Amino acid sequence: MPSFYTRKGDDGFTNTLGKGRVAKSDMRIEALGTVDELTSALGVARSLSQTLGADTLVTRVQRDLYSLMSEVATEPEVAHRVRTISEVHVVWLEEQTDAISAVVGAPKGFILPGETRSGAAFGMARAIARRAERRVVALHQRTPLENVQVLRYLNRLSSLCFVLELQENHTCNKKSKMAAGKEDDV
Repeated sequence: MPSFYTRKGDDGFTNTLGKGRVAKSDMRIEALGTVDELTSALGVARSLSQTLGADTLVTRVQRDLYSLMSEVATEPEVAHRVRTISEVHVVWLEEQTDAISAVVGAPKGFILPGETRSGAAFGMARAIARRAERRVVALHQRTPLENVQVLRYLNRLSSLCFVLELQENHTCNKKSKMAAGKEDDV
């Protein structure tokens, strides 16, 4: 029977590509863990989605995030070996965001997540995407990433998650509640 554990991380260290073992509290490992959390949050949102086509779109993003994690996991001196995320990926996110926002429109202010389960899940993914971006930016400021498209990708992804939340509410015929003032429709 295969084992699902190696015992190699019991000392609080793990492997990276290019540097060897580092503490699990290392900034690079924290960034990776947050992107991994984002991938899982998107999986929850995808499983709850009521919008036609969202499954395919989010699956592509999740696959991109696995490629992005390999870039973040790799030390700068060997990063060219695993470069995958490009400007094409960033432009694709922008195109998806623009297409969805053309249908759902822009809210008049901040909205409260929670009108639908699927929308709330995308709202949670958006917040995690922003945290992942902050963690990767902090890593980049300490040890510059060779590929800055990784930073741009995470920045655009939070916008996509936001419009996916609006789209889910729209698909389910629910009106988003505004965070301030009266409960205007979005």
